[in-house]
Amino acid sequence: MPHFIIEYTDNLKKEANIQELLKKVNEVLIGRKDIFPIGGIRSRAIELHNYFIADGSNDDAFVHACLKIGAGRSEDDKKATCSEIFEVMKDHFAELYESRYLALSLELIEFSEAGTYKHNNIHQRYKK
Repeated sequence: MPHFIIEYTDNLKKEANIQELLKKVNEVLIGRKDIFPIGGIRSRAIELHNYFIADGSNDDAFVHACLKIGAGRSEDDKKATCSEIFEVMKDHFAELYESRYLALSLELIEFSEAGTYKHNNIHQRYKK
């Protein structure tokens, strides 16, 4: 952990450069390696083809992000991380935001380790 997952409307695909956004978010999380192990960072995007926004009268778009983390980080760390990621998102989409109707959102989900199962040898690379 952490996992960063975005859902975005397909009407943004040509202009949004989603891969670059994922890279930027990973850089934020790597910069916080004191609280997030690098080997556990995952970022991914889901392009949405079926959606309905507001009254459906415009070509509206949205990007909803979810940051999933295990329990144990301080409130200050969670707030600082989410604030930094959301600023990255707003900056990344600033030009699109000025030229079309666009809703951006970020949600933090924190869960206990009970009920999660992991098998990951990527961590070994960063323990050297």
